[in-house]
Amino acid sequence: MDSLSPLLEQTHTTELVEVVRLRGQVIEKTDDTVAEETPIGIEYNGVPFVVMLGTPQDLEDFAIGFSLTEGIVKNVNQIQSVTIEELDAGVRVAVTIDEKRFAILDGRRQNLAGRTGCGLCGTERIAQVFKPMSEVTTPFTLSRAHLERALEEMRHFQPLQQITGATHAAFWVNARGQIMLAREDVGRHNALDKLFGAMAQQAYDFENGAVLVTSRASYEMVQKTIQMGVGILVAVSGPTALAIRMAEEYQLTLMGFTRSHSQVIYTHPQRVTEQ
Repeated sequence: MDSLSPLLEQTHTTELVEVVRLRGQVIEKTDDTVAEETPIGIEYNGVPFVVMLGTPQDLEDFAIGFSLTEGIVKNVNQIQSVTIEELDAGVRVAVTIDEKRFAILDGRRQNLAGRTGCGLCGTERIAQVFKPMSEVTTPFTLSRAHLERALEEMRHFQPLQQITGATHAAFWVNARGQIMLAREDVGRHNALDKLFGAMAQQAYDFENGAVLVTSRASYEMVQKTIQMGVGILVAVSGPTALAIRMAEEYQLTLMGFTRSHSQVIYTHPQRVTEQ
């Protein structure tokens, strides 16, 4: 993909602010590093489509992942270029896609204004919430021991979280429990889109691994995972009832409240093994 301003994606992710810190009876003025949150506008073939708030890094991954999980394109080859431009009010991400896909998009175009962690805000029609999807068919399995390995490793792949304490992360985990790829963002949906975008660019096999997220499992997280054909979604926090129903219907293995020695499997437990 063509990308402008590559250094932008590694800057402006944090800001130093002055705070008053209280520790017992001690009061002190000091500096603190906080996560940046920036309006990110995505347009397709010159037409504005969505504005999300997120962390201004890995934006090419974000644009590609969002395009795939939202069904705007079917594969990464239908994306011709991604250009990134820093503006006074935020970041403009211009995506050029295949003309046939753009014609389909233009027929159902919507203008969204999304808050952090909101994948639905601004949707004009309720019917647009639920996208047509295929059942997950991958035979991939993951043992509890290997999952626990990933849980122990994941903190090493969250540099922004370690600095700011304000970001989510999404990880790609292989059959041995190794974290192969990770992306962070202040929005949980954005982190997942960034992960999928990076995977698509690097030609990962979406059917041969599991997704681990530091957030709850809302229906949007489940829907995006199913859309990519991934078989297992592991969340550190709990799922919603709608997320469980969707995972059940589309054959996704959904796990929640995941800790080193305890997990809850909500749907299709056959992909989680003891050995």
